[in-house]
Amino acid sequence: MSESVSLPALGESVTEGTVTRWLKNVGDRVEVDEPLLEVSTDKVDTEIPSPVAGIIEAILVQEDETVEVGTPLVTIGDGSGAAAPVVEAPAAVEEPEPVAPAPTPVATPAPVAAAPVAAPDPVVAPAPVAAPAPVAAAPVAAPAPVVAPAPVAADPVPAPVPAAPAPVPAAAPANRGSHAGTSGYVTPIVRKLANEAGVDLSTISGTGVGGRIRKEDIVQAASAVGTAVAAPVIEVSPLRGTTQPMSRLRKVVAERAVISMQSSAQLTTVVEVDVTRVALLRDRVKAAFAEKTGNKLSFLPFFALAAAEALRAIPIVNATIDGDTIVYPAQENISIAVDTERGLLTPVVRNAGELDLAGFAAQIADLAARTRDNKLKPDELSGGTFTLTNTGSRGALFDTPVVFLPQSAILGTGIVYKKPLVVTNDGLDSIAIRSSVYLALSYDHRIIDGADAASFLATMKARLEAGAFEGNLGI
Repeated sequence: MSESVSLPALGESVTEGTVTRWLKNVGDRVEVDEPLLEVSTDKVDTEIPSPVAGIIEAILVQEDETVEVGTPLVTIGDGSGAAAPVVEAPAAVEEPEPVAPAPTPVATPAPVAAAPVAAPDPVVAPAPVAAPAPVAAAPVAAPAPVVAPAPVAADPVPAPVPAAPAPVPAAAPANRGSHAGTSGYVTPIVRKLANEAGVDLSTISGTGVGGRIRKEDIVQAASAVGTAVAAPVIEVSPLRGTTQPMSRLRKVVAERAVISMQSSAQLTTVVEVDVTRVALLRDRVKAAFAEKTGNKLSFLPFFALAAAEALRAIPIVNATIDGDTIVYPAQENISIAVDTERGLLTPVVRNAGELDLAGFAAQIADLAARTRDNKLKPDELSGGTFTLTNTGSRGALFDTPVVFLPQSAILGTGIVYKKPLVVTNDGLDSIAIRSSVYLALSYDHRIIDGADAASFLATMKARLEAGAFEGNLGI
């Protein structure tokens, strides 16, 4: 009994999907809810679980093929449909039937059994020894009384002697590896670094897997002898010089970016914010916060909370355009940009205006983890009214992020870093080391004016510089 599994509906507006990778092959056993394949849509990349248990009998849609919702993807049965391939395997195994003749060489030594030497012959009689057997027969036929056959028997005896050295070559590769001071392959990057640092690879014991020498081993060896090590080596990507097709997700992002840029009037406003008080509060409570919530307290929840409050005060930044109408949503749904191996995805934190720092930290951590693990539901990527992207996580001071329609604004947060700033205390100016961050707001100038953007950023700036978040910790 076989059953076909079709492409399910992966969201209200999703009508088709592209098979990106099969996780099972024909003949494999699959259990209920075990992932069968990965599918990419214009909203999400996700795994399709098996609704039934059984044996994969046929794969109906190949990788990189796009099909509509409801199209059969694979046939799963009790194994009877996949029996044919299984039978072929024994057919190939029957090939060893000719091995039966292996005893026939033994039949040849049988006549020689009259001689006492015949006993050793069968012992040394793997197929290769079959050739010497006739040689033994010739001398025995000629001078029967002569004891010369004993030396002839000595000829087959050396045959095992060459066999004994066989293990010796097997040890040779290990010797070659140890010759270079490692137990295996040394990468060109490590070899280059060793040459620049003047380190002899044969004198180093690697700390990597299987004794492999790593860059850290070279650095340590160089510092031990007082050798100056060059700047950090940037590894060359294996993609260099290759041609790769765009993934479905990349195509969708590219199309949406072009449409958004061509259909809206975008510009960016940037402010610098002194977040020293936030940094001090974070350092003071992050241990207790992690213990009570199970989540790390980064700067991002502070920025998200300040943004949600500013959106409630300046709702035009949270609004959308519907023809000639401006729509003001009744809630703040903040999309959080998450960088994955497949590309940029933006899961949504809903009702953000009702959350405290613990709530933001929990939802951001959960959404980011499930986004990278392909565990998101398609609807979790839709419905955002405003986007927050933390480009500072990769060290950027600030950027000018692109607004993706139908949203009207996106906030980019730069890296928090220390710098000298002018501070005023009791009317006196002084220079102090402060924690600083740049906030960059890109927006659709069709409905958001520069004054609106400045007001939004000024509201965030005042909230963050005051640093009064003790009542918003949620612990």
